[in-house]
Amino acid sequence: MKSKRNNDLLMKIDMTPMIDCTFLLLVFFMVGSTLHRQEADISFALPGVAEQSESVEIPDEQVIEIRSDGAVVLNDLQYDDPKSTDLPELIEMLERFRATAEANKVEAMLTIAPAPDVKQQRVVDVLNACSVAKIKNVTFAVEEDS
Repeated sequence: MKSKRNNDLLMKIDMTPMIDCTFLLLVFFMVGSTLHRQEADISFALPGVAEQSESVEIPDEQVIEIRSDGAVVLNDLQYDDPKSTDLPELIEMLERFRATAEANKVEAMLTIAPAPDVKQQRVVDVLNACSVAKIKNVTFAVEEDS
């Protein structure tokens, strides 16, 4: 005779302790972990030209002399070689003059004073240097006849 097995009894696994253990581990790791603060933008200013609230008195006009031998003189200092056509030293000085004028909220003005017997190409070279330095207010000095 066959013994009758009780198929009505099924094994059940209780999931409640496993779920409790999972949530306890989750809470443990959440509390135990450190939250890193993300890097924030550090506000600082790099060195450069700073604008001023009040204008500072600087000479509002610079005079560039062009001598008979082709020498270019600004503030009693000769810039570049008299035979140089690109005038890099003069351009650098004019760019600094323009930047200073802009920082002081003053318009950069130049007056070109050529000698009477200077070649026209030399005047054009100085005008080109003014153009490269982005100085727009350029005038010419005129000698008065007596």
